[in-house]
Amino acid sequence: MNNPGTPTFDQLRIFLTIVDTGSFAAAGRTLNRAVSVISYGIANLEAQLGLLLFEREGTRKPQLTVAGRALLAEVRSISHGMDGLRAKVKGLLDGLEAEVNIAIDVMLPADRLGRVLRAFAREFPTVQLRLHAEALGAITAMVLDRGAVIGISGPLSAGVEGIESMAAGLVPMVPVAAPDHPLGRMDAIVPGAGRDYTQLVLTDRSRFTEGRDFSVSSPKTWRLADLGAKHALLREGIGWGNMPLPMIEADLVAGTLVQLVMPDHPGGTYRFSGIWRRDTPPGPAASWLLDQFVALGQDDREADGMSDV
Repeated sequence: MNNPGTPTFDQLRIFLTIVDTGSFAAAGRTLNRAVSVISYGIANLEAQLGLLLFEREGTRKPQLTVAGRALLAEVRSISHGMDGLRAKVKGLLDGLEAEVNIAIDVMLPADRLGRVLRAFAREFPTVQLRLHAEALGAITAMVLDRGAVIGISGPLSAGVEGIESMAAGLVPMVPVAAPDHPLGRMDAIVPGAGRDYTQLVLTDRSRFTEGRDFSVSSPKTWRLADLGAKHALLREGIGWGNMPLPMIEADLVAGTLVQLVMPDHPGGTYRFSGIWRRDTPPGPAASWLLDQFVALGQDDREADGMSDV
């Protein structure tokens, strides 16, 4: 039974350098080593594996053998893994986080989140990300309870003891219903008409929203912890409610939802803040994330008022 030995990473690097540069001499120049050292490294690698990796006779340039070609992808994978390991260790030595936990308000437009996280993946390839999508006070609760190091929260984070924040943009909120809903069929909605129909209201289980309602107009409410479920029920004509405009713009164009012109419930603005614990400042990667959300938020058009959820 043949049991190959364990090659060193240096031997594998020599092997890859020969393949990439095309010759033992070029590999020596790249690695700043004598050709004899390169040849000795490959001879030891072949001895460790019990395989001939290069055809050296009858050709001016060393050619990979069948075995050499078969192992090339594995060796490259090991090299990439080692490069990743070194980058992560360097980041840790420089103070870079190994992982960032972030809690995001479900109201945040998906395209904004996507732009930031796509750039984050390029900027910090060694940092793992844990993303939590939450509603209302749950973002603040996660940050306070150390379940997330930073959060992009709605206005419920304002004034919470122990929380620092910076403005991170806004999203317009509009009241909508399905076109076959009674409110959706009205040409002119009189004040107070919304009270006669079920209002779909986003809720959560955090201590910051316990016993509180936000611009709830109707005594008839269905409370949902999931914004996607609220969206689906609105399209089914089950009730009416406010939604972030970017999430339902396609519905307004397609006619699957209609915007309600309600004199006593016009919608408004949902403002975001980047938040973190005062006693736990975010590290370099988390700080970069906050800065990106703040920068994108500066592009938002300012609007007055605050909406229900």
